[in-house]
Amino acid sequence: MERDSETTSEQTRREYLRYGGAVIVGGLLAGCSSDSDGGSTAEEASTGGNTGPTETASNADTATDDGSYSVTMSPVGTVTFESPPETVFTRLTHHADMAFALGRGDGITAMHAPDYYDGLWNQYVERLPGVSLDWTGLYSSWKPSKEKLYELDSDVHLADPAWITQLEKWSQSDIREIAENISPWFGNSLSDIHREPTGEWADDYEYYGLWEQFELVAEAFRERARYEELAAVNEQLRSTIEADLPPESERPTAVMIAAADIEEIYTYTMNTPGFLTAHTRPLGPRDAFEGSVESNSVIDFETLLEADPDVILHLGGMEPETDMAERRAAFEEDPVTSEIAAVRNDRVYAQGARYQGPILNLFQLEMTAKQLYPDVFGEWPTYEEGPYPEIPAAERLFDRQRVSDAIRGTV
Repeated sequence: MERDSETTSEQTRREYLRYGGAVIVGGLLAGCSSDSDGGSTAEEASTGGNTGPTETASNADTATDDGSYSVTMSPVGTVTFESPPETVFTRLTHHADMAFALGRGDGITAMHAPDYYDGLWNQYVERLPGVSLDWTGLYSSWKPSKEKLYELDSDVHLADPAWITQLEKWSQSDIREIAENISPWFGNSLSDIHREPTGEWADDYEYYGLWEQFELVAEAFRERARYEELAAVNEQLRSTIEADLPPESERPTAVMIAAADIEEIYTYTMNTPGFLTAHTRPLGPRDAFEGSVESNSVIDFETLLEADPDVILHLGGMEPETDMAERRAAFEEDPVTSEIAAVRNDRVYAQGARYQGPILNLFQLEMTAKQLYPDVFGEWPTYEEGPYPEIPAAERLFDRQRVSDAIRGTV
């Protein structure tokens, strides 16, 4: 595809992004589908770590005498930038949240289901003083077209080309064309559940934890200070949780579900590798299904009653259009689900999204800790609607002002 001719200033702006060598063609480094958050609803390495890496980013980030710098991420390899990107194409919300966390929220040009996720994210952003977010009206990029990417003309494509090529009408040559004619790809999404790459991406694909990938994205944007401040908040939060986590024998059984209506219930694992469980795996709840039900399975009421979880985590329950009071009432009024321990004991809790970036991860770690272990981390307020509840300062597990300052660049 031929691009329209650019002005001199636009050409100058474009020249600051270029690929180092022919990485995208063949020098790939080691290291919504059936299990994604899907159309309109709703990491980490297998070692279980959730803090940022040490060697990975420092080895990947190299500067040259002319001021350009290179950052390496699987599957795209080494990308060379001459100055930080300003406008950002994203497909999934873990990348949109990363850009937002690094002060690039206003530069996002596309994302999956922007109006839905704008509403959901703003439920949390409400509790960050001085911070705002507006994703409404952006291009919905779940199945992006090559033509639209030309039109958007973004400075970087914060998306995983290994997943993009699994879509119809996208080939390896299309990926190269966009990288050469518009701007680089720089993202990793198959780390969500350690999904298997296909085709030319099948060899040497590396999985990253949420905060590991966030560090590399921060290097690409030259936002080391913002990353380090947020990573310190995360480390402190994780230390608090790990220090007081009850022994496994004293933990509740739990399930994570999503339900557009009470008649169709999807269930998801909580302790498996991948960044989709970055807010549940560190808390180690006991799986009420004991591994007998696969993630993204559709279950019936009888199956849920047989598992009889102590806690039900309801994905998408924080989204403004979801009526949690109505959802709880439906469980309470049904003769089967009303017998479930979580329903009888008022432990059906709203959750946000699994495709979380660093900001949502901080909030979801706090809320899930309170939902699973109220005697240890403080009660989670009864939630029916509206923004993330206002937790008393003494009961918060992380510093909101510190997060706000990092996003706004005042650290």
